[in-house]
Amino acid sequence: MSEEKFDRRSQYWFGLKDKGGYIHRERLRNQGYAPDVFDGRPVIGIANTWSELNPCNGSLNDVAEAVKRGVWEAGGFPLEFPAMSLSESLQRPTTMLYRNMLAMEVEELIRSHPLDGVVLLGNCDKTPPGLLMGAASVDLP
Repeated sequence: MSEEKFDRRSQYWFGLKDKGGYIHRERLRNQGYAPDVFDGRPVIGIANTWSELNPCNGSLNDVAEAVKRGVWEAGGFPLEFPAMSLSESLQRPTTMLYRNMLAMEVEELIRSHPLDGVVLLGNCDKTPPGLLMGAASVDLP
C-alpha cells in the first residue's frame, strides 16, 4: 500500500495516483461508472442474499435497488455484491450447517474489497445472524 493517508478505506484502492489506483478505477469505469464517483465519496457495499432458490428473500432485489438510490442520494457510491442465500424451505438437511459459512463469506467479501460501509440484505432466521456475524468481524459501519 501507499504511504499516503486517507480518511476512507476505499481510497487506498481508488485514491492512489499510481498505476494500481488507475487500474482499480478503470475496472469499474469499464462497467459504466463516471470518473467522479472516485472523488473520495464513501463506497457502500450492499450484500444481497436474493436467490430464486429462496422464497424468503424474493423481494431483496427490489430492496437493493431502493438502497442503491438512497446511497446515491446521500452522496455515496453503492456497489452490490451477492452473498450466500440460506433457504430453510428448500435446503437440506438444515441451513444451520451453513450459517457460519455465510458469516465467513461476508467477512472476507467486506474485508477484501474497497468498502467504507455495508448494508446487509437478508431474511429468514439463519441469514441475518450470519450476515451480522461476518460484518461484526470486519468492524465497518
